[in-house]
Amino acid sequence: MSLVGPAVDATEVWFRLRLNADDIRAVRLCQEITRPRMGPPMVRKPDSSVWQVHIPRPPVDRLEYQYQLEHTDGTREITLDPHNSRAAPGPFGERSVLEFPGYRPPAWLDGTHGRDARYVEMTVSSDVLGARVPLGLWASPGLDVEREAPLLIAHDGPEYHRYSGLLRFVSAMVAAGQLPPVRVALLPPVDRDEHYAACPRYARALAREFVPVLDWLAPQPPRRYDGRSWRVGIGASLGALATLHAHRRYPGLFGGMFLQSGSFFQRHVDGLESGFPRFDRIARFVATVTDSATARRPIPVGMTCGTVEENLLNNRRMRDALALQGYDVEFAEHRDGHNWTSWRDSLDPHLTALLRRSWHEA
Repeated sequence: MSLVGPAVDATEVWFRLRLNADDIRAVRLCQEITRPRMGPPMVRKPDSSVWQVHIPRPPVDRLEYQYQLEHTDGTREITLDPHNSRAAPGPFGERSVLEFPGYRPPAWLDGTHGRDARYVEMTVSSDVLGARVPLGLWASPGLDVEREAPLLIAHDGPEYHRYSGLLRFVSAMVAAGQLPPVRVALLPPVDRDEHYAACPRYARALAREFVPVLDWLAPQPPRRYDGRSWRVGIGASLGALATLHAHRRYPGLFGGMFLQSGSFFQRHVDGLESGFPRFDRIARFVATVTDSATARRPIPVGMTCGTVEENLLNNRRMRDALALQGYDVEFAEHRDGHNWTSWRDSLDPHLTALLRRSWHEA
């Protein structure tokens, strides 16, 4: 086992950090796989500058982590592991990454597709939200402006592109013949914790303001015999909730949904999330879905969730509820946590399969 840095065996994961500063009085491991998130505290080896801690090996293929250093003056700082060169990006900064034996990143990351793709940015004024919202529209290589094609609408779109490689993934699948030529709309949140939390105003802005602009810029084939749209919505965490909420309020909006680690909070299983400002509104909406016996317009749904996520139970219950209401649901549990790399790693084959089911006539 290495003297410093992370190490893993069949049952445990060890973290060892060398600190040459004399003003450090405490060090804690920060990770989001098990609770408590902050901790356990690391122990300094006698007559050494090395701090260490070990935890039971979790049932995942990779683990993101940081260290919290507490100085003698009481100040604290978060740092990456200087003994580990692997790091994962994210909207709240990088995290060090421990990849367990057997982990392999997606093969599509090795490709160089999409260099000739077309990407345009625009700004849409939303009277409903009282904001000017920037939207991005990407078209796979060779797709003419006037050519009809399916449309994928991504909540947290810029983050999906930046941290999960969504456009790179779609381009690779089109080049491989797994998907038809397609357009992807990247929607950034305006006020994520408010608008993505089962917010009727946001659903109305999406359906009445954003989508009409996208439909004008991204022509799609006529609706099919069953009336389903060629638009597919995708979202992760609160973005998945916003996608489902918009569909339930406007059933013709999407012809398919891909929901990753949805924040489908329920009062009796998600007490740890009860401090979230919009928890009650989310729980009320989720209850209207899970308590329903039927749905106005069931559509194909793909769902993924990490094996160690606190959202796993509410995602399983949402899967069961949607299936009973006639939705064509495919659900996959992925050996990771609640993070953008996990969502990236489960795009294929699961998003590929959902899009093929949604766009089977394309």
